[in-house]
Amino acid sequence: MSTVSASQSTSPSVAKSVATVVEQLQALGLETYRNTIRKHGAQEPVFGVKIEEMKKLMKPFKNDLAFACALFDTGIYDAQYMAGLLADGRQMSADQLQHWVMTANSHGIREFSVAWVAAESAHAEELALAWIASGDEAIAATGWCTLSSYVAITEDADLDMGMLKKLLKKVQADIHRAPNRVCYCMNAFVIALGSYVSELSAAALQAGQTIGEVTVDVGDTACKVPFAPDYINKVAQRGSLGKKRKTAKC
Repeated sequence: MSTVSASQSTSPSVAKSVATVVEQLQALGLETYRNTIRKHGAQEPVFGVKIEEMKKLMKPFKNDLAFACALFDTGIYDAQYMAGLLADGRQMSADQLQHWVMTANSHGIREFSVAWVAAESAHAEELALAWIASGDEAIAATGWCTLSSYVAITEDADLDMGMLKKLLKKVQADIHRAPNRVCYCMNAFVIALGSYVSELSAAALQAGQTIGEVTVDVGDTACKVPFAPDYINKVAQRGSLGKKRKTAKC
């Protein structure tokens, strides 16, 4: 399917399909799960649909980017998460991805759904670096998450090692004074380099040791900020250092 502009109007058939799926999502929502994801930053409207239920609804819309983009444009947390699972980032333009990052429901959508599809796209490095340079905490955090997903799914031979080394040094210098979400995502970037990029694994491990424990306000959740060296060492112990993922999505 060809790429659809973010500004292009939605066809009546796509709009009807989106309306039907939104009704289905609303019916599948669970109050307990809704409360949980709200604690993790989801903003209204949010239904509380579990991911396995979303995946059941996705089957008729495989490779339908127009549907995924229209679903994202509802602004509903669950619909945007499902759109991120459904969309093929390789089909998406830089304008579409910029539209997604600017209209995402919450940091959960930006740092997962948007980062996933951006990492798949031909614009991954360009957008990630532009977002990191943004003065907006939410956008900058998305840039770091995009790179984390990108290195996880991209062969080392296709990575700009010089750029990644510079960014690792930047994290080491800036992480403890970075804004909350940026700090969290910088730490995840160190872990991603150490886990997925063989050439930089040792450097990431050393950087993590130098950085030390990272403190982030995770709100009213049970989330913990992983200590990067411990995480990287666990990956090494199971023999998975440098092993790429087929997809960043989960």
